[in-house]
Amino acid sequence: MNEIRKKNRGWRLVLLTTAMISLAACNAYDRISDIGDAPQTDTIQDPTHSPGYVPVKMPMPPPSLAENQPNSLWQTGARAFFRDQRASRVGDILTVLVTINDQAQIQNETKRSRDNSDTASATNLLGFETKLSKVFPSAVDPASLLDTASALSNDGKGSIARQEQIDLQLAATIVQVLPNGNLVIQGKQQVSVNFDIRQLTIKGIIRPQDIDSTNSITYNQIAEARIEYGGKGNITDVQQPRYGDQLLDILMPF
Repeated sequence: MNEIRKKNRGWRLVLLTTAMISLAACNAYDRISDIGDAPQTDTIQDPTHSPGYVPVKMPMPPPSLAENQPNSLWQTGARAFFRDQRASRVGDILTVLVTINDQAQIQNETKRSRDNSDTASATNLLGFETKLSKVFPSAVDPASLLDTASALSNDGKGSIARQEQIDLQLAATIVQVLPNGNLVIQGKQQVSVNFDIRQLTIKGIIRPQDIDSTNSITYNQIAEARIEYGGKGNITDVQQPRYGDQLLDILMPF
């Protein structure tokens, strides 16, 4: 049985290694085929048809009846006389203002120490104290049968210093209208400069009332906001560790 288990483990290791080499080879082939060409931007697609897209489901309050004004041409909450010009329907576009200037500094220190000393004697132990020398190879002093000492010291320090500053504007599209009237937005922007692509993606849930008269909304008014800012290309590739380094970083226990 042990030999069969060893063989099975060996085959699993061979299959895993083969799969890793195949994936690395495929990625290496794609990178080699793109040598000399600038990274290509993605085609514009319907986000609801992209792989992995899942409609947003959130807890909804009970539906309420809208206030009707039959004797008035003015719509409640409208910014224009005949029609509200702000984005409100699936496919409408609005501008998202991302202005992040966050700073965080945390510093903690914990110290702990303990000293312990114990001494026990048995000068009279039912008369057996004289027999201890026959049991133990060396001489035994009943007055100090047990003498222990321990010392513990621990000093832990930790500090965090972060500063993030982002100032961007991005056009997003309404991809879903929730039953309570809130809007699900999603936007993606790609800019190719010198064989490198800067990519910005944003998605989340907003209230129609938070869209201002310029058809814009700030990022801090987006619920469940997901903001991604990064890139891909030559510069990004140089900044990433090699696949071997990433694999060793995962597998090495120390």
